[in-house]
Amino acid sequence: MPFQQVFIPYGAYWSTPFVRWQGSFAHLHPITFAAEIARRALQERAIAPDAFDSLFLGMTVPAHHSFYGPPWLAALIGAPTISGPMISQACATSARVVGSAAYEIERDPQRCILAITCDKTSNGPHLYYPNPLGPGGQGESEDWIGDNFNFDPYAENAMLQTAENVAGESGFTLEEQNEVTYLRYRQYQDALRDDAAFHRRYMITPIEVKDNAGRKTLATVTDDEGIYPTTPEGLARLRPVQPGGSVTFGTQTHPADGNCGLVLTSREQARELSRDPAIEISVLAFAQARAKRGFMAQATVPAARLALASAGLNIGDLKAIKTHNPFAVNDLYFAREFGLPLDSFNHYGSSLIFGHPQGPTGMRLLIELIEELVLADGGAGLFVGCAAGDTGAAVVIQVRTA
Repeated sequence: MPFQQVFIPYGAYWSTPFVRWQGSFAHLHPITFAAEIARRALQERAIAPDAFDSLFLGMTVPAHHSFYGPPWLAALIGAPTISGPMISQACATSARVVGSAAYEIERDPQRCILAITCDKTSNGPHLYYPNPLGPGGQGESEDWIGDNFNFDPYAENAMLQTAENVAGESGFTLEEQNEVTYLRYRQYQDALRDDAAFHRRYMITPIEVKDNAGRKTLATVTDDEGIYPTTPEGLARLRPVQPGGSVTFGTQTHPADGNCGLVLTSREQARELSRDPAIEISVLAFAQARAKRGFMAQATVPAARLALASAGLNIGDLKAIKTHNPFAVNDLYFAREFGLPLDSFNHYGSSLIFGHPQGPTGMRLLIELIEELVLADGGAGLFVGCAAGDTGAAVVIQVRTA
């Protein structure tokens, strides 16, 4: 799906640090927490809540009162007259939120949309489904996080198995996966240089985490939390999770908590809301695709090809690429299919290292893609990631600097 009239104001986006599940954000309600961060971010960027015509919410883990998602969140940030859709598409949620908002602006360029993605994988809900025809009327239950991570009702396997399927078919070894993981960890260290200067370009920090009464400070989060120090020796000591497999706990990401926000609008309004009107960020295309059954990590390739074709670009035209890589296998397959060196993409790290809160993951990677392109004096960039159901989604952007 190509776009010609969709722009992101420079700096009109943000992310919390990502915190490993059961960490400092574990007790926070994802919607009220996202509202707190959005209010702070908008104030710091001198953007009034009444600037928006709609709010798109991306969220994949149900929470108390999330039935009222977008209108509740809009009211909490000081925009009680607007609403919008709530989108849940597993790990592709951020890309779909951006693509859907972009489509609406393409049809009506005068619109200004606030996109917020939030999720808390900590303490995921345990759901009960009534079943009047069950034995004695007994219903069925589901742990939203664990059960869905561990079983795809169509492919009839766990997400981990999809990585093993791709590794086995492609011949990717445990050692190759370890090498990719350590490379991404080293790239992430570049984001932490000079007192995490790269993260400070977009990250809301520090965040004082309060108790439920809002009085006592339980923690102060200044950057991503729960990232394990990674070494080749440490990775080599880990055994595959599955007998006879090749994927270890070290070569896959970890669930996390956090939220992100991003503004989409017309070129004229983007200039008005931008922190630097000389920097222009346009959304060129969105696409989604699906891999064969049980091969989730392969879905990034057809999604990227469709998005690039819609944008009229080739992989060689890109200045930067960011991938959501829940497994190191994702990047091995992507690099092989496009003929790319593994160190040519995911500069400053990726979700393999800093974690995966599901809904917000792709939006943070898209934000980092923007900032990387700004530092490179502009160019085209691609975000792509896989998602549950052997799907993938991609967004192509263009950054121009004066």
